[in-house]
Amino acid sequence: MSSTINRGSIPRGLLAGVNTWFGDTYKQYDPIWSKIYETATSTKAYELDVQLEGFGVATQKEEGNDIQFDSKRQGFAPKYLHNSFAKGFVITREALDDDQYNLFTSGAKALARAFYVAKEIEGAKIFNTAFSTTSAQLGGDALAMVSTAHINGPSGGTYSNRLAIDADFSEASLEDMLKLVKRAKDPRGLNINLNAVKLIGHTDQMFEFQRVLKSSLQNDTANNATNAVRDMNMVRDGFVVSPYLDTDTDAWFLQTDCPEGFKQYQRVALEYGMDDSFVSMNKRYRAYERYSFGYTDPRCVFGSQGA
Repeated sequence: MSSTINRGSIPRGLLAGVNTWFGDTYKQYDPIWSKIYETATSTKAYELDVQLEGFGVATQKEEGNDIQFDSKRQGFAPKYLHNSFAKGFVITREALDDDQYNLFTSGAKALARAFYVAKEIEGAKIFNTAFSTTSAQLGGDALAMVSTAHINGPSGGTYSNRLAIDADFSEASLEDMLKLVKRAKDPRGLNINLNAVKLIGHTDQMFEFQRVLKSSLQNDTANNATNAVRDMNMVRDGFVVSPYLDTDTDAWFLQTDCPEGFKQYQRVALEYGMDDSFVSMNKRYRAYERYSFGYTDPRCVFGSQGA
């Protein structure tokens, strides 16, 4: 297919009588990715976060003895590399002359949708590759974002942000994941007491998410027992679902209140441009944007790949 839009590209656009044109644009809702990522601007080629290991637990001092001294050390350094995204279209002079519906010059709306969808896809990549060592972004320890063998930091030791045995989402597996969140430790092995902020998954899981989080009693049982997850507000901000988390539709995640988690850096905001070719008299339209998605501390998310 030619990359230049001419009169043969949309022949009915040259004739009167068409009631409605549809399909190139749809209503754009609030971005899904913005419900997960914190956004910041950047003026550099990339952004670098560096782990700083804290002190170990205080120790008892015996009378007359010297105190124990501790030290801080630099650890992992996750990197946010900003990627560029661009798209454009070319329209012949003749197509513009003969267009009866302003179809060819309304392409900016279609371009805007192309960039809207691209950003959703980029934001979802982190989750679509969450269990793989070919992840869209490896953590500072060079492991998948969700792993049972994350390295704490310079002092060593490991931790897990993944269920020991992957399980489909249910009330029972959610409770197991919440227990894992509460057992989380910092790089020196001290308990953090993290809290779950929101549940994240594919749109196929939205009804089950709603039932488990919102039922007044235990879900799908005859037990006259309270729904502890809801009563204790264990998932503070409910859930977020996205059709773009489509690599494994039964994978699910818990986002936590870990201080340095999911981030989106905007290097260059979406911009549009247009020019004319002097020789051909074609019009050229283009759009450009530059940004990055990633995460800093894997403790910001716990997950399961599903059964």
